[in-house]
Parts: sequence; structure tokens; C-alpha cells
Amino acid sequence: MNNEQAYLQLCEEILAEGNVKEDRTNTGTYSLFGKQIRFNLQEGFPLLTTKHVPFRLIASELLWFLKGDTNIRYLLEHNNNIWNEWAFKKWVESDAYEGPNMEDFGNRSLVDNEFKKEYDEQMNVFKEKVLQDDEFAQKYGDLGFVYGKQWRKWEAASGETIDQLADVIHSIKTNPDSRRHIVSAWNPEDIPQMALPPCHTLFQFYVDNGTLSCQLYQRSADIFLGVPFNIASYALLTHLIAFECNLKVGEFIHTFGDVHIYTNHLEQIKIQLSRKPKDFPELKITNKKESIFDYEVKDFEIVGYDPHPAIKAPVAV
Repeated sequence: MNNEQAYLQLCEEILAEGNVKEDRTNTGTYSLFGKQIRFNLQEGFPLLTTKHVPFRLIASELLWFLKGDTNIRYLLEHNNNIWNEWAFKKWVESDAYEGPNMEDFGNRSLVDNEFKKEYDEQMNVFKEKVLQDDEFAQKYGDLGFVYGKQWRKWEAASGETIDQLADVIHSIKTNPDSRRHIVSAWNPEDIPQMALPPCHTLFQFYVDNGTLSCQLYQRSADIFLGVPFNIASYALLTHLIAFECNLKVGEFIHTFGDVHIYTNHLEQIKIQLSRKPKDFPELKITNKKESIFDYEVKDFEIVGYDPHPAIKAPVAV
């Protein structure tokens, strides 16, 4: 079975058997609970081919996490806009915002041309302010205690910070058979200070016969927009850690809590399911660094990626 087929079969299963559920965004979903798909990383890098998935965005987001950064300025500097909506929402809902009403901007901007023009104008103003104005960026560009903070700077009750990721890498190198190679982004105390509570909540590494595997538990999974990014991101993370620890890559195992299709993604999913998967590409790390925390996007190359065209869909915010 092509590794991508497992993803597509899960999409089909949600369409056929999903429970109709309301959600935080008031969009509505078809949802299943407790599913799993697996990818053998030795058979190719799992960048989906039934639609174009932008690796550059995935890589720059992962490097943002690895830096422990939580401000979208770094992402904008790398022309990465995937977290903009959550920061933009904070600004347009604040007393400081003086522009046109941006209520329900995520959905309206796709169907209302006049609104989309206003939306794009205000988003461009917002992005420019984040890039140019330090005070504005600190206030409105920061997403709170999201992934990078928890991975690299978890605050302990003692007041000390825990670098979970660095500790796990050290553990893999020095005690590979440990069952404690775990990083958690779910910090109940910090959730109120997060723009979005972590969807990919916990991941664990496993070393066997010189290979490194990773299992992710994702509490909430947008199968159309989010999951293709998550698959590639954690596959890249597994490659980087394996490379640093002188191991080969094994499997990426993706375990889901609530895995869902938003009701405004149904047509897009059907288009994707009508396409035939192609061979996965190959990831090349072109410049090995001393530490995974030193990499830049230019150090990665995707070889042999020939996907079907991209499919646009609104982000539920």
C-alpha cells in the first residue's frame, strides 16, 4: 500500500461514518475518534502528493518551534503566513483596531470579494506592523505559550525552565532503550495564555536496531488542512533527531483523538480523493549541523516531488 493511501482511506472513513459535531469555530465537522495511520520513513518522505503541500512552510514552522519562539515575526520574515489568523484575530478584536469590521473573516474572505479586498488590506497592514514595530509585534504578534515555549522553555514549579527537546535528544543518545523519550506541549496551567491550545499534544520516540521512530498523539486534527502539515513536520523532526543521534529513520505513527473534516472542506476533500497518489519524494539534509537547533530552511532539499495542484480551503479560527 502506498503510504499516502492510509491518509486517503481515513478521509473516506470520516466522510462515510463521521459523527456530525459542532465545534469551537461554529463551522461544524464530521468527526471520528481514536484513529491511527503509519508511515515508513525509509520508503520516502511523507509529503502528500494528491495535493501540493508546501514543504518550505512546514520547515520554517518547525524551525520556529525548535527555536522556542512564539512570535509570528520570525515566520513573516520567512514569508510564512500559516499562523497569521490567530494573531490577526487578537488585533482586530482589540480596542486598538480602528479598521472595518473583520467578524468571521476566515470564511467571508473566500466568498465575498469586497470583504476579501478589505481583509487583505488590513492583513497587510497588520503584517507590516509586526515586521517593523517592535512594540506592536510584542503585543499582537506573540501567540502566547504555544508549542515552542513548551518544547524548549517549560516553566517548572521551582521557577526553572525545562528544555524538553534537548533533554529527549540527550536521552536518546545516552539511554536509547528508555521509555521516557517524551515531549509534551499540553501544559494545563499555560493553556489560558495560548492563542490556540496545542492540537499535537505529545510525541514519543522509540529506538530499535539503530532506527528512530516517532509517535504523535494529536487531540484535534483537521484532516484536510492541518494533518498533511503535521505528518511532514514530525517526519522532518524525526529525520533531524535521527541524523544528530547517528540513527536511521524508522516509522512515523500518527495517532488521533478527534479527527475531523470541517463542513466547509467537503468539496475540497472530494477533489483530493478523486486523484491518484504518486510516489513520495526524498528528503535530503544538505548541510549537517552540530545541533538540530542550528538548522535553516536552506539546509533541506526535497527531491522528486511531483504533486497534484494545491486545493484552497478556509482556516477555521
